[in-house]
Amino acid sequence: MALVQLKDVSVAYHKQDILKNFNLDIEKGKLISLLGPSGCGKTTTLRLIAGFLEARSGQFLFKETDYTKVPVNRRNFGFVFQNYALFPHLSVFDNVAFGLRLRKLSKKEIEKRVASMLEIVNLSGFEKRFTQELSGGQRQRVAIARALIIEPDLLLFDEPLSNLDANLRVSMRVEIRRIQQELGITTVYVSHDQEECFSISDQVAVMNQGIIEQLDEPSIIYKQPKTTFVADFIGFKNFITFDERENLENTVRLQVKGVDFFVNRRDDQSASAKIAAIRPDNIKAEVVTGNVKNQRNILKGTVTVCTFLGRGYQFIVETAIGPFTVNQETEAPFEVGQHLKLIFPEDKLVLVE
Repeated sequence: MALVQLKDVSVAYHKQDILKNFNLDIEKGKLISLLGPSGCGKTTTLRLIAGFLEARSGQFLFKETDYTKVPVNRRNFGFVFQNYALFPHLSVFDNVAFGLRLRKLSKKEIEKRVASMLEIVNLSGFEKRFTQELSGGQRQRVAIARALIIEPDLLLFDEPLSNLDANLRVSMRVEIRRIQQELGITTVYVSHDQEECFSISDQVAVMNQGIIEQLDEPSIIYKQPKTTFVADFIGFKNFITFDERENLENTVRLQVKGVDFFVNRRDDQSASAKIAAIRPDNIKAEVVTGNVKNQRNILKGTVTVCTFLGRGYQFIVETAIGPFTVNQETEAPFEVGQHLKLIFPEDKLVLVE
């Protein structure tokens, strides 16, 4: 049985539905991320779990107990906010100890637990510092320590790294994963950054307009998105809509404007989808040296845009069925106006709804 269950939950702001008949199960000890663009409902879901919002209908179960109407102060959940929400007039020690003092623990017990928690978040020796004396990453670790010190049943993160610079975000997400795994605490993490979510999560729920379009392990979502929205959101920038489809034994044959494409067949694929997606990195581009007409999984095209990316170049290639974005690591880029053949590997094309 799942530790956290949202059953047919609906939430609305000013008569506009944000979540409608929303369902989500979270297993004990797992870190699940809610990923999606602004307005998709991910923060609403987190605030509903925390108790800051009340559902219009549906149930929130925690440990098989109905928490739908349980107030925030009776939910033993830790919450890490986007803006840290630390007390600037208090030291690191007093910020972390705040929740324990509200619970009226003894001074000796508070000192013991704060020292232990600061060691877990690598802030031993910072007890007397004030928050304005800390870096962004250190402040975020204080916020995490304050959330964890009360020994919460559930840990909630609301875009905790969005205010940090790129390098600090990478190191902090490693810290968050380390702490979560060390303590084995069930965690719900909200972000719009796919790399951030994929790197720390056991499962990722990709949300769009108040629904979960795909809930899977990060590696499965990355390689096998199920819908056009999920595919586009995680970097499949090329889509082909086909006119015909034929299911063969190990492959699917698709046709558009007389060109045949073959895609490796998988049991979890839709039996009827006629849209294929592919990442820009997975299309192979070569200079045209002969006749490429009607060769399977190959299109002829012309370079219309060339952009330098650092490790390589990105090309926009115009073909008979539309433009394609192609990334290629090369020191000698194709020139605008150059004719290419684009090769679409069967194992890199993914069928999506």
